[in-house]
Amino acid sequence: MTFEEKVFSVVAQIPRGRVYTYKQVAYLAGRPRAWRAVGNILNKNRNPRIPCHRVIRSDGSVGGYGYPGGSKQKEALLRKEGVDLI
Repeated sequence: MTFEEKVFSVVAQIPRGRVYTYKQVAYLAGRPRAWRAVGNILNKNRNPRIPCHRVIRSDGSVGGYGYPGGSKQKEALLRKEGVDLI
């Protein structure tokens, strides 16, 4: 399984209403220092079954979002799921 496939597998398992950080995803995918790679992989994701909006930055900010609407859309999706943002 490639690192990209591992990232998608980890992110696909994030429950609704919860978030992981890019660092947590990198760790769970087996490459703890590859959080930037996780961000790049998720930015290119076009599979709606992979809830990449549930991955945020370690400082609590939402980070980027590759779908239409960008970070504002990501924030809206997270709030709709009941996630409290800073």
